[in-house]
Amino acid sequence: MCAATLLGLMTLLATSALARDDGRYANSPLKPWFESLHSEFGQCCSDADGYVVADVDWESDKGRYRVHLDDEWVVVPDGAVITEPNKIGRTMVWKHYIDGHPRVRCFMPGSMT
Repeated sequence: MCAATLLGLMTLLATSALARDDGRYANSPLKPWFESLHSEFGQCCSDADGYVVADVDWESDKGRYRVHLDDEWVVVPDGAVITEPNKIGRTMVWKHYIDGHPRVRCFMPGSMT
């Protein structure tokens, strides 16, 4: 279990908020693949910690990516881009916060279909 999931479970116990890792992905055949994903910023974690991004909420320009997170357009650092083949086809982002603003830990571009 990654730190983000553990933190989510602790938050659930402390505030009765809903945690994203509720066990529904435990038997997914892609769970080991998701848990193996990492960027220069560390392990992305699992599919329960990532967010699917709609095509209108990300863009690519001259090899650089931007993603719309929490009402802000955030530039994806080159080191956050997952370069291995995307097995689910959907764009996903794993985010964290610095000074209250979203930052991208991992970004996996999708097919934009």
